Amino acid sequence: MSYIEIRNIFKIFGPNPDKALKLAQNGSDKDEILLKTGHTVGLHDVSLSIEQGETFVIMGLSGSGKSTLIRHLNRLIDPTAGSISFGDEDILSMDIETLNAFRRKRLGMVFQRFGLLPHRNVMDNVAYGLEIQRIARKEREAAAAKWIKRVGLAGYEEQFPDQLSGGMQQRVGLARALTTDPEVLLMDEAFSALDPLIRSDMQDELMKLQDELHKTIVFITHDLDEALKIGDRIAILKDGKLVQVGRPEEIVLKPADDYVQAFTRDVNKSRVLRARSIMAPLDADTPEAVINNLPTIEANTYLADLLPVALANGTSMTVLDATQKPIGTISPQQIATALNQ
Repeated sequence: MSYIEIRNIFKIFGPNPDKALKLAQNGSDKDEILLKTGHTVGLHDVSLSIEQGETFVIMGLSGSGKSTLIRHLNRLIDPTAGSISFGDEDILSMDIETLNAFRRKRLGMVFQRFGLLPHRNVMDNVAYGLEIQRIARKEREAAAAKWIKRVGLAGYEEQFPDQLSGGMQQRVGLARALTTDPEVLLMDEAFSALDPLIRSDMQDELMKLQDELHKTIVFITHDLDEALKIGDRIAILKDGKLVQVGRPEEIVLKPADDYVQAFTRDVNKSRVLRARSIMAPLDADTPEAVINNLPTIEANTYLADLLPVALANGTSMTVLDATQKPIGTISPQQIATALNQ
């Protein structure tokens, strides 16, 4: 079900945004508004629905508005116009006391530059959110110890941030966010400062955690490969405007415009597309004998893993869902066509 609702958000940066807002609402673009008013459009009529328990990635180049948008979700920035709700709660109507309680109990934040307190050791950094909530030391340290172990840092509890590598510091940041058991995890370019191998490890760690926890994660990145790897759905922004929203395979197979197509041009499609993305769905006319006599493959199998099987079999295969129910067929020709698009 939809959990976070972002409706018609405009953000104008400048001392007198009203004129710029009217121009934006009447269709003027970012450059025209800057020329006429001296104000910058951060977000232009953005509407999104984010489902509970999904990893939702927002991506775009520098200046696209992606970090501005995520900062609206915890009200570090207020919109010039529009609405934002979590469930049935309008966060823009919250007073400061209610908003702070909402942030402490329901949101977790992981920053690009780790955001650790340099004078606190790992244990005290991870337990900090619970300390703010005035949880007793014994209880908060027990909770922190659980997450320190879960992210692979058991034994480092007494170390300080400057004694840790970048990847280890980001694991501390992730553990700190999870220790408060938030409903929503906001991750703003969380892995961008890491070396490629460490970054890949952190992506894998996040995906494993999400398989267990089913948190609602909003993840900001400028890297399409990262977005395609971890995102259940992806929103692409350009100049503050929403260009496309879709599942990874939709973004790759059906780019909305030249901007998105430029992003996807060099993507290794075999590691993005799955059997379910390109299969021919079964219908009432499909003979059972055909389905039953074919080799089977699971719907979530990536084409990179499916291709050797297809080449070895040299025939079509029946695609199975998570309950092992046949839902489609796929042929070597379909695979070749998808990879050559």
